[in-house]
Amino acid sequence: MPTLDMSRTELREVNATLQAAAKAQANEPFEITNPRGAHAVACGLDGALEVTVKGSTGYYCAGMNKDATIHVEGSAGPGVAENMMSGTVVIDGDASQYAGATGHGGLLVIKGNASSRCGISMKGIDIVVHGSIGHMSAFMAQKGNLVVLGDAGDALGDSLYEARLFVRGSVKSLGADCVEKEMRPEHLQILADLLAKAGADAKPEEFKRYGSARTLYNFNIDNADAY
Repeated sequence: MPTLDMSRTELREVNATLQAAAKAQANEPFEITNPRGAHAVACGLDGALEVTVKGSTGYYCAGMNKDATIHVEGSAGPGVAENMMSGTVVIDGDASQYAGATGHGGLLVIKGNASSRCGISMKGIDIVVHGSIGHMSAFMAQKGNLVVLGDAGDALGDSLYEARLFVRGSVKSLGADCVEKEMRPEHLQILADLLAKAGADAKPEEFKRYGSARTLYNFNIDNADAY
């Protein structure tokens, strides 16, 4: 297994090496040691590459990921998997604010807790958080699924569009235009598949589903107080 030691190798060289290997469809998995909270680790990978980061990372780890599988054996700073297109990103620890922001696809798994604005403006990504999430999560979420095994903070799903939110624990408050919705058989199946992919020990029947009431799609003076 090729190893990139960040105590000896600059971030630019680490990412250039990984990006080249991803484009070349390298078969060997890579390992990054001594990340020491570095920012933008394993960003911009455009190919089916496996990368294991042996430690915690800073801002924007695994940003713009496409097809790669990135496993962080630690926690991640703000913006992990930001603008992710596809592939899989797994964080063993906690994630800071706006995890999975604007993500278009792929799967982000956070085995600890996620801070505020988790899944903000998500556009098709699937996010599974084994712990709890902070306030304003899924703000303006457009598409995809956010699954939370723990609790959710204030203003969950504020101004969201067609994203599906599944929460097993309590929700401190719902944001504008976010309401609890019926859990139909198709939603139970979607949730079961995501829980299995994320290695989460929970039953779909334990969750509640939240989504858009669709009153803010177009301006209506009768709904002015909700804006």
